[in-house]
Amino acid sequence: MIVLNILCDSGHRFEGWFASADAFRKQCERQLVNCPHCQTSELRLLPSAPHVRRSAVAAVESLPEPPAVSTELAGKLFQILAQAAKQAENVGERFPEEVRRIHYDEAPARSIRGRASAEETLALLDEGIMVLPAPVPREDEFH
Repeated sequence: MIVLNILCDSGHRFEGWFASADAFRKQCERQLVNCPHCQTSELRLLPSAPHVRRSAVAAVESLPEPPAVSTELAGKLFQILAQAAKQAENVGERFPEEVRRIHYDEAPARSIRGRASAEETLALLDEGIMVLPAPVPREDEFH
């Protein structure tokens, strides 16, 4: 994933997360990307500084420390994920196929969960299908 700086024709600046700059262009061609302020699809990329990684070791060493998360906060997040997972239909390995069917109005809209590889997830995002990879508790851990 990369973060791109974007400017709409009304002068609003915002960031967007995309698999690549090419993915951004393809989604713009299909008018799948809109300004969050005015909803226009007339967008252009702003210059941004690239992140250059010199070596894998240097990249790991330069990562900031993750913020401390309290046990209480982690527990609440786990409960929220468990509740959302409990309410969603588990489509398992059929997730990429089923989420496409829902996106293209070939199946009824509903909350689903399942499994997708990193490659499948990037392909879905490339198509403009918003998916959120998230750790989901096992079903026997649902409250």
